[in-house]
Amino acid sequence: MAEPRAASRTLDLTVARRRVPTPCEVIGEGEQALLLPALSSISAREEMVPLARALSDTHGCLVPDWPGFGAHDRVRVPMEPATCHAFLDALLAAAPGPYALGIAAGHAAVYLVAAARRHPGAFARLVLVAPTWRGPLPTAMGPERAHWFGRIRRAVEMPVLGEALYRLNISPPVIGRMMRAHVYAKPSHVTPAVVRAKHAVTRQRNGRFGTAAFVTGGLDPVLSRGDFLDAFRTGLPPVQVLRPDGAPRRSGAEMDALIASGRVSGTTIPGALSPHEEYPAEVARAIRAA
Repeated sequence: MAEPRAASRTLDLTVARRRVPTPCEVIGEGEQALLLPALSSISAREEMVPLARALSDTHGCLVPDWPGFGAHDRVRVPMEPATCHAFLDALLAAAPGPYALGIAAGHAAVYLVAAARRHPGAFARLVLVAPTWRGPLPTAMGPERAHWFGRIRRAVEMPVLGEALYRLNISPPVIGRMMRAHVYAKPSHVTPAVVRAKHAVTRQRNGRFGTAAFVTGGLDPVLSRGDFLDAFRTGLPPVQVLRPDGAPRRSGAEMDALIASGRVSGTTIPGALSPHEEYPAEVARAIRAA
């Protein structure tokens, strides 16, 4: 089988009044698709490349990095939901499509849905892979400990102490444990090579700012399950939710509530929180079968 057509390009975007060069992968040919990686400590466009390759025989896939994330030096921008919304507006102005598919993983899901509402006609169909809306600390600690989240974020953002705290929490052993706990479903898939690649993502200049924001809930696109479900009110193109059978209990409950709302269609797939990376062929098959 021939290798899919692939190239790299950089979109010169302006986000939050800053110039944000945005590296993208362009893979495949056919109807256009926009693939958005999840927002996380190890977020990078490379995680979406396996899925783009699996779709490449029928779709030309554009895979960008989010501002503040990726395996490259990062321009420092305000790490807040408004920046993520503004980024997608700038991206759709520079690469308007229209897209047959808009695919987003994790926290990117609600941002893609909001962009589809702001840009009617930009997407014919949305696919949300393991959609989430609440960061790790708010999920684990609950709202009663919310007063700690800002303190933790500010500590990690400090010039010297913050970098030391960050390095302690993104060491290879920590990354490996995190991935085995809830990122990949099959522990044997968390190989030393995978951990090295993820660690390299975290070691980029200005890497701690996106991580600090995401982990403490600073990039949560909504603040409650009610707001999460309301994001899917009428006026959207068809939405498919891919629900991994190995998703963590609390995250899985939010996906189940969304599917039960009747506002989206649901499909069960293998995996945990990164099935698009761990099981790209199965994810592509579910997308095509819908």
